[in-house]
Formats: sequence, structure tokens, C-alpha cells
Amino acid sequence: MNKWILVVLLCVCVLIPGSAMGESSKFVLMASTIGPIDSGIVSVLEDQFEKETGIRVRHVGAGTGAALQIAEKGNVDLVMVHAKSLEEKFVKDGFGAERIPLMYNDFVIVGPAGDPAGIKGLKTAAEALKAISAKGAPFISRGDKSGTHVAEMDLWKMAGITLSGSWYRVYEKGAEGNVPTLRYTDQQQAYTVIDRATFLSIKDQIKLAVLVEGDEALLNYISLIPVNQKKFPRVNAKDVKIFVAWLTSPEKGQKIIRDFGKDKYGAPLFFPNSDAWKKIQTSK
Repeated sequence: MNKWILVVLLCVCVLIPGSAMGESSKFVLMASTIGPIDSGIVSVLEDQFEKETGIRVRHVGAGTGAALQIAEKGNVDLVMVHAKSLEEKFVKDGFGAERIPLMYNDFVIVGPAGDPAGIKGLKTAAEALKAISAKGAPFISRGDKSGTHVAEMDLWKMAGITLSGSWYRVYEKGAEGNVPTLRYTDQQQAYTVIDRATFLSIKDQIKLAVLVEGDEALLNYISLIPVNQKKFPRVNAKDVKIFVAWLTSPEKGQKIIRDFGKDKYGAPLFFPNSDAWKKIQTSK
């Protein structure tokens, strides 16, 4: 786990009572995947929830793999992550209580506007990755077991590609998140798989273009997992339950998720996906 994550986590737990490392006092500590943090939605949700309930929620950001490692030590109350296979193992191993659908957006494949691999307009991610591999066009990976990295590896597997050669490059600072990875990809004029929210947040600062999108395989589902109080008795399960109910409520958190990004980007960055939200949409 990165040293900076440990430092942030320690500071939060020492300075603010009520985290998983102390007595509950209307405070929830969450480990969140970095993409939603960088987009700004995590802070918006936390602040509105505190305004309405008086319960403070604060987060430490890490890739999904690192976030789950933090939670496996009982150092947080809740995780917000996006890698189904890792999430299911986390719950199966007894560290998490359950996977709760929250929201989704999608990944896109971006690259130089000149598109040397010729992938623009291809209908599937698998076709695009096969073309990138065949051309030996430079591709940047986070390589850090984050949700983005896990999704990328699933796509390569789907494409039937064995990764080898100098064209496939792991960004040594990939664990710092999608924004640094995307900036590095831009500097290298390479291709990468990135979530749309990250791309939109800095699209005016880079020259890369979205070349492949819309494939169902590129959907990016984000879940909540309360840390298991049976395994870690000091977890603030009471306030986590309130927070989760608020986040998944069609009139509360889901409504904020639905509208987030519309004013700035002309389209939402995320889409509601709670069971309660889907039930209402189905009944319409």
C-alpha cells in the first residue's frame, strides 16, 4: 500500500473521532476509488449528507485494490469500489457485509487524434485492443490492481491478447489515479482505457480523443460495501447504514448522482444504479 495512503488514513483517524479506529461519534470513514473523488461527486455527496443528518463522512482515496486492503485491516467503515471480482472476494472472505449497487458510468478507449492504430469507430473494445496490439501502438496501463486496471485486464482477456512487447507500458505512478495516468498517456501520445468522468474532467487540458465507446463491456459499475462489523466490532455500522440508505434513496443520493455534471459538461458523469432507483424506473 502506498505510504501516502497510510499517512492520510492515520491523520484522519487521529484528528477526527468516530472512525473505525475509534468510538462512533456521528463519523464515517470511507475508502473510495479515486475516479469518483477526482470528479468531485464524493465530496458533494458527503457534504449534503452531513448537512441533512449531522453525520460527517470523510474519505481516503485509493485504487480499488488498495482501498480493499485498507478495509481488510478494519481501518475504515465503508468502501466505494468498482471491480466485481475483487468485491466478491472481499465479501466472501468475510471482510465486507454485502455489495450494494450505487451508480455507474463507462470506460472509453482514448488515444491520439491521429489514431495510428486505426481504432476510431470500432464497435467493441475487443476489436480496438486487437488492433492496438497488432500495430504495436503504445498503450499505457495503470498496472496497480485498481478497478480501472482490473477492468482493462478483463478487456484484454476478452480480446484474447497476451500482453508482451515494449508497446504495452505500465505507468510507474499509476497508483496515484486516473488523472495522472491520463496526463501521462497524453504526453506519450499513447492509448489507454479510462473512465469517461476522468476524461471529461480534463479534456480541455489534453489532446487525446475518445475513439471507442458504447460497448456494454465498457460499463463501469460502482458499489458500496460496508465493512463487516462481526469481524471488526468497532466499525461504525449504525451510521454506515444511515449513509448507505441515503446514498441509495431515489430522492436523496441517487437524485444527486443523476444530476451531477449536467451543468458543467452538458451530460451527467454518473448514472444512478441502486435497487430502489431501478425499481422505480421499472415501474414507470
